[in-house]
Amino acid sequence: MPTLHYLFYQCQNPTCGIRFPAQVGSLHIECCPRCKAPLEHAASLAIEQEADVHTNTPDGHIIEALLDNIRSAWNVGSMFRTADGAGIQCLYLCGITPTPVHPQVGRTALGAESSIAWQYESNAVNLAKYLISTGRRLWVLEDTPESVNLFDLTFDADSRSILLTVGNEVCGVDPGLVEISERVISIPMAGQKRSYNVAVAFGIAVSYLRYCQSFSQGSTKRLPST
Repeated sequence: MPTLHYLFYQCQNPTCGIRFPAQVGSLHIECCPRCKAPLEHAASLAIEQEADVHTNTPDGHIIEALLDNIRSAWNVGSMFRTADGAGIQCLYLCGITPTPVHPQVGRTALGAESSIAWQYESNAVNLAKYLISTGRRLWVLEDTPESVNLFDLTFDADSRSILLTVGNEVCGVDPGLVEISERVISIPMAGQKRSYNVAVAFGIAVSYLRYCQSFSQGSTKRLPST
């Protein structure tokens, strides 16, 4: 596999001192990008690129996700990256959610948009009803009076695929999806805000669900090995 080489530069101006990386050969850097002072080489780094071989259903436990009306392409890209790391089977992109065709998705997905199966549908409620009819369990990540604390969840012996749904950054999950869901789950908050950024919340939820699901089905692994 090819290796990428990076140099870390540091500004010699003591009132600036910014330190930053740049890929060797990609940029011609002559001075500090902030104060224009001379730079020095502070460190180097070699990163072996990831192999193309990918297995996205570790241990045979399946979680899929439905991203409904996500506004930000960067959030979508981040969720693709999280899906890859957590072993998500498929992402369903609905409504106004940007697909990997959007160039900004790839800026945060960093290649995960090519390794995770995805499908676009315009109407999330219609899609969810169909997926429920094929055996999926619709779980919605949303803060409602009836929601269950994510960390209080218990898993039964039901091995059907979980379809985790997250919604719009401002107005949340479509009420039509909440109405037909099997479970509504929420993440407890300690600060003044009522919710995390949707991509952050998605990462917390899928990682914890994978952890719980693996143990409930007898796996000795907490999460897929890296």
